[in-house]
Amino acid sequence: MAAFRRGSGGVEESAWVAEVETAVADGGASEEESSRWRLHCIYRVPACVKDLNRKAYQPQVVSLGPFHHGEPQLAPMDAHKRRALVHFLRRARRPLPEFAAAVAGLGERLEGAYQGLGDEWRGGGGERFVELMVTDGCFILEVMRAATGWEVNDYAGDDPVFSAHGLLYTVPYIRRDMLMIENQLPLLVLERLLAVETGKDGNEDLINRLVLLFLSPTAWPLTTGVGLALHPLDVLRRSLLYGPAPAPPPSDPSPAPAPDDIIRPAEELYEAGVRFKRSPTSSLLDIRFHRGTLYLPPIAIDDTTEYMLLNLMALERLHAGAGNGVTAYVFFMDSMVGSARDVALLAARRVVHSAVGGDRAAARLLNGLSRDVVLEPGSALDGVHREVNAYCRKRWNRWRANLVHTYFRSPWSFMSLLAAVFLLVMTVLQTVYTVLPYYGDQS
Repeated sequence: MAAFRRGSGGVEESAWVAEVETAVADGGASEEESSRWRLHCIYRVPACVKDLNRKAYQPQVVSLGPFHHGEPQLAPMDAHKRRALVHFLRRARRPLPEFAAAVAGLGERLEGAYQGLGDEWRGGGGERFVELMVTDGCFILEVMRAATGWEVNDYAGDDPVFSAHGLLYTVPYIRRDMLMIENQLPLLVLERLLAVETGKDGNEDLINRLVLLFLSPTAWPLTTGVGLALHPLDVLRRSLLYGPAPAPPPSDPSPAPAPDDIIRPAEELYEAGVRFKRSPTSSLLDIRFHRGTLYLPPIAIDDTTEYMLLNLMALERLHAGAGNGVTAYVFFMDSMVGSARDVALLAARRVVHSAVGGDRAAARLLNGLSRDVVLEPGSALDGVHREVNAYCRKRWNRWRANLVHTYFRSPWSFMSLLAAVFLLVMTVLQTVYTVLPYYGDQS
């Protein structure tokens, strides 16, 4: 490293000093940098996060977008992408240059969607980038249409992807790969492709609905008229966080919970008198505490739950302004589930449905989701957190819960209690009738 010296060619004249002084004079981040950051919505997961579970962020069968394009294990799907493009063009009866021109016109916006995009892809609508966007966009449209039955399937009966066999055995892996934050495609690409195919704009709600129907057929439909989502993962996140967020009671001026004041496991809360019920909706925001009952949205734990939640949390962590609704929910549930008994308790209340090999496996999965999680101050669930802990600190609630759990757990326990009370009453009456004649004779 060259030494800095004063004088001719010294510190005052170094290129580094001149560059920093210019930046100081400009007042920090330039407007150009800010506008570029606002375009970002697809990110590479930092190594500190990815090292905790690399498989959760790595696509298995298909690359979408530039970040994983060309990886050897994903290359076999490229031939299927090209075939999907041909079928799409044949059915649309529009020339490929029209689709390419429509996508190329948004080249800078699409390139800006990818944070840290390599120089080999840049160029304001360069041919290689446009080819990738059009090919991957048509492939996604074809897969979603075939899987949801929106279009007549004109593929061969033994097609590896688009036949009934492919929809059963291959498409589920494609669906899972579409959940990876590094494997996203801007929905703006699909909007441009549909605009050329149909000859009209205004397909935002249609695209949002098609993506959600493919990713989660039973999910709550998105609100219409709110604009196009960023990408498929954003569509899924919106569907999971519909409705108003829980808020602290207006009359509760207490501060946020202390770091050591955490939500106790479900079994401990149950012993403290807290009852559990399934929320009327599946929104992750629909968590509330009312008169000793904690209402929780139902969650199905299967092979894709871990990948889905980790990538949704990564999106909230990396995308400024996304909020922390999913992260707060995962942290809340991780606190409540400490063992298989907690899962069993919540499963009995129809809050948790496990399809990953039993209660122990479900507990282990939920416990592994919130490692190194950072919560924003004033999380949406802080109010519920305070209410539950305040309820559990009241001794009367614990005594009443102990009475109910001990003597009202089953009809036989209740009958034993009644028999004991009956015997006690009869003993007291017998004593009274035995003593009364004695005092009568004394008078």
